[in-house]
Amino acid sequence: MSAQEYYEQGNAYRKQGNWQEAINCYIRAAELDPESPAVEAKRMLDDIMSFYHKDYYNP
Repeated sequence: MSAQEYYEQGNAYRKQGNWQEAINCYIRAAELDPESPAVEAKRMLDDIMSFYHKDYYNP
């Protein structure tokens, strides 16, 4: 899959509330294309997870 496809799949997982799979897709997209919007999307998910799930998520 391309970086764009991983990014779009990550967005689909995020909308379903499947945070971990979304992050995994964003990481893969960023590995393939460091300029991908997935980089920012992952950063935002990291912020959300660290705010709402402090006990479960430790970046």
